[in-house]
Amino acid sequence: MEENLCHHTPETPTDAPDSAAQTDAAPRPGSTAEAEERRRAARANRVKKGLVIVNTGNGKGKTTAALGILLRAWGRDMRVGGIQFLKHENANYGELRALRRMGIELTPMGDGFTWTSRDLDETQAKAIHGWEMAKARIASGEYDVFLLDEFTYVLHYGWVDTAEVIEWLRQHKPPMLHLIITGRNAPQALIDFADLVTEMREVKHPFRDQGIRAQKGIEY
Repeated sequence: MEENLCHHTPETPTDAPDSAAQTDAAPRPGSTAEAEERRRAARANRVKKGLVIVNTGNGKGKTTAALGILLRAWGRDMRVGGIQFLKHENANYGELRALRRMGIELTPMGDGFTWTSRDLDETQAKAIHGWEMAKARIASGEYDVFLLDEFTYVLHYGWVDTAEVIEWLRQHKPPMLHLIITGRNAPQALIDFADLVTEMREVKHPFRDQGIRAQKGIEY
């Protein structure tokens, strides 16, 4: 996380965490020579790229972290949107209410989580339809940041082939589009393809440890 704060180009505003005023002559406290050299190389290269970001693991916070990126990007006047693959198409969670007020379209396409679905064939069909819609939106060039929430489940259950998804992204994802994919059980091929992968690990959970159920504003 610390290294990423320095990957800024000259047009980066001075309110960013690391401005151009910082020089190579003043290494950060606690930094290593290797880390400083990586920072210098990154500043010299000035490479920009639309990232593929994966939030996976069994811990809470995968979607929450992705929504944080959408919020940050929106604050920078970037064009953001996304699709939720398993949440019910009539869902009205807190994040959806907030995003509507902000003018951000995050579209739920599912019929609920798979372990509560009464008809898995319908769940699969909705997920496949969601991927077709996602492809159209990703390729449209109308977004700077796009979220595929819960998409790893679609890949894990084999409803959409992982290799085909990766190849499609190689061919059609706009070079500067940042794509965020969330969910447990991210396939290894997707992890290998991604630029940034974070695994959420559950240390404590209020339901498991105290029997406290999901609460408004925290889980939904």
